Amino acid sequence: MARLVMKFGGTSVANMERIRNVAQHVRREVEAGHQVAVVVSAMAGKTNELVGWVNEGSKLYDPREYDAVVASGEQVTSGLLAIVLQDMGISARSWQGWQIPLLTSDAHGSARIEGIDGKNLDDGFKRGEVAVIAGFQGIHADTGRLTTLGRGGSDTSAVAIAAAIGAERCDIYTDVDGVYTTDPRIVSKARRLEKVAFEEMLEMASLGAKVLQVRSVELAMVHKVRTYVRSSFDDPANPTPGTLICDEEEIMEQQIVTGIAYSKDEAQITLRRVADKPGVAAAIFVPLADANINVDMIIQVTSDNTTSTDITFTVPTADFERAKTILEGRKAEINFGALEGARDLVKVSAIGIGMRSHAGVAARAFKAFADKGINIRAITTSEIKFSLLIDAAYTELAVRTLHSLYGLDAA
Repeated sequence: MARLVMKFGGTSVANMERIRNVAQHVRREVEAGHQVAVVVSAMAGKTNELVGWVNEGSKLYDPREYDAVVASGEQVTSGLLAIVLQDMGISARSWQGWQIPLLTSDAHGSARIEGIDGKNLDDGFKRGEVAVIAGFQGIHADTGRLTTLGRGGSDTSAVAIAAAIGAERCDIYTDVDGVYTTDPRIVSKARRLEKVAFEEMLEMASLGAKVLQVRSVELAMVHKVRTYVRSSFDDPANPTPGTLICDEEEIMEQQIVTGIAYSKDEAQITLRRVADKPGVAAAIFVPLADANINVDMIIQVTSDNTTSTDITFTVPTADFERAKTILEGRKAEINFGALEGARDLVKVSAIGIGMRSHAGVAARAFKAFADKGINIRAITTSEIKFSLLIDAAYTELAVRTLHSLYGLDAA
């Protein structure tokens, strides 16, 4: 008898009608002979509502009490789904993170999973129960305080539980029926992928694709948890297969490029005439890291006299002014001539494990963008992806151009 983890996000459990629909998906797998653990998120919008109440209570809130409040959304959903399953004649019980227990660090609001004891779930499976688990939460062993894993943490909960109980697979149910070659709202010819390698999905998730949380993909890759992305809005009696996230070895034919991702709200900072000497890069980027500002693309260009250099990098638009303030405050220490910046930029990326064995993949994009009149502000590459920073006004044209260029348009 195979074990299966099913995870349902907020839109999938937004009201009682949708919770009953989720229960039909669960019943299908139970009747197929699986031992099922279901991980649920809070109803759509509820976590934001709870966070709003916390902020209304105090701007300087205790993060431990923040976790106690925001974790309640998943507790409600897990109890309601267990009730609905029981009403359908299916043995089920709800579990909170601390009851399993799912052990975490004590970084409240963004805790990391440190271990899961699957014995209690095993005992429930032996009793023929469906385990309905509140996602997004755990407990710190030393303090006994409830913790949360950060936004999107239910995906991480589901993959971690699948690894702990030796599940055959982990099905992540969302409002889309799989992973697409790019955003179908931009490219009507985007198509659903049957399989995506863990590495590719990790890049897609980190570069703007919102289908899966990055940490959940990392866990799946480390523990080799075969993970499906599926739609909860499919007919429960006849669902589509979704997209399988798996080891590279399971993918027989690898395309050069698997998908195109884009990330909005990028801002660019350029420091002109920076002294070219040891320690300068640390003087720039350590203070930004200390302020929890994520720096992405970094380009350094040495001038002809070799005594100074220009350094360009990107930060999230929301952190743009804060980053400028930090750098201006350290101008004497860094010793730069001028600070220039630009907002409203987009990072467009092409991802594919097939790039490892093909030369000139990025060069084709450079030419295509030149032909379309799209200026490239910055470029970064790795073994299986390249990213191009462009003006936001060209986002749709750039995505469509790359999608067609690498043969991803549906026939």
